[in-house]
Amino acid sequence: MSPPSDSKKSSRYTRPGDGGPVEAAQYLSEATGQLIQVAQAHRLDTLCYLLDMARMEARAIVRRRRNSSTE
Repeated sequence: MSPPSDSKKSSRYTRPGDGGPVEAAQYLSEATGQLIQVAQAHRLDTLCYLLDMARMEARAIVRRRRNSSTE
């Protein structure tokens, strides 16, 4: 999955057909997971913690948005 493009941003950083905030949160969850692995390899404990918090928030956003769209 590629990162959201900076070109032609709207006020909500979405483009027609780009998947919107859920897709962005899913991408961020995956990207932070990879960054956590790098931080762990170098024993950067505080960065691991902060990145994990960001990953958990991204996952929560995906879960909440998907649950609210199925109701």
